[in-house]
Amino acid sequence: MKLRILILFPVLIGSLASQTAPSASSSTASSQSSAEQTGAPAQKQTQAPAASRTEAPASSPPTASSGTTGQAQGQAENPAKSDSDESVTTIVSAVNEVRVVFTVTDRHGHYIKDLKRNEFKVIDDRQPAELRSFRSETDLPLQVGLLVDASNSVRDRFKFEQEAAIEFLNSIIRPRYDKAFVVGFDATPEVTQDFTDNTQSLSTGVRMLRAGGGTAMYDALYFACRDKLLKQEQSGPVRRAIILLSDGDDNLSHVTREEAIDMAARAEVIVYTISTNVSGIKDNGDKVLKRIAEATGGRAFFPFQMRDVSDAFLSIQEELRSQYAIAYKPANFASDGRYRTIEILAQDRGLKVRTRKGYYAPK
Repeated sequence: MKLRILILFPVLIGSLASQTAPSASSSTASSQSSAEQTGAPAQKQTQAPAASRTEAPASSPPTASSGTTGQAQGQAENPAKSDSDESVTTIVSAVNEVRVVFTVTDRHGHYIKDLKRNEFKVIDDRQPAELRSFRSETDLPLQVGLLVDASNSVRDRFKFEQEAAIEFLNSIIRPRYDKAFVVGFDATPEVTQDFTDNTQSLSTGVRMLRAGGGTAMYDALYFACRDKLLKQEQSGPVRRAIILLSDGDDNLSHVTREEAIDMAARAEVIVYTISTNVSGIKDNGDKVLKRIAEATGGRAFFPFQMRDVSDAFLSIQEELRSQYAIAYKPANFASDGRYRTIEILAQDRGLKVRTRKGYYAPK
């Protein structure tokens, strides 16, 4: 009887390990996917020789199976295999790294593209952060959303703005590299062209827009960030941006302005706004557009003359190719879902740094 028990015992352990191991790896994959979408601190999975049992420090306790998954799976495949035959042990450690894109201009608004890592300091949640990487990003793939207000209030120069938008998309979207989509909105947002690198299709999508109806601008921005950009697949670093053409006067949205801004932050989207106000006087709608742009690290344009619309698009195009990207480790980080502020300071006080205002820590 003792001999029979000794034979069956490893098989039972192997069976249990094969049932529990997948759930651990599934949990790890889920946490990685969530962090990639938000740009907030993530978890990284590494491999180390089984002989080494020391785990890297983590901001939260590892799961009970994180240090033994490799051993359990090895027993399930070959019950007779000894510890010395084990190949690897999976170790999960917290990276706690935040990625941020920013733009630097001088006093005259000219882009500065040749600055170095030691010329910046990062403040995360009011505390200095450890800068881990720094690079000038002039050629990242773009994921761009064009949101065009199609309500009655913008009818006066709607046709001209359509043509300016088409010219912008033709200039900035590179086949097999960048992608864009077109959304028109009045009472509801309508996708007239989904993500594509085909500029002819994007032009058709812009020309399909027709003015008329009320204005639900916040709903359209929220939709574009949550349902389009946040869900768009990416195989590596990308630049996400929205160009919003509107007079800023929202009268039908179900979400608030701040909720739309929060969703842009979660999707890591920079929003550039172009006002369609032709009165020559900045009104409350223009203030709304400025608030949205500044909160997301973008810029607001107020082209009171028609030719200025094309200039605004050209400025946006130049800015998207004149940015820096950094990664840093926050101090005293906690995975509590809380909003954390970001401030990037240049040593030269004459330079202006523009970036998103913060991010949400993962839960």
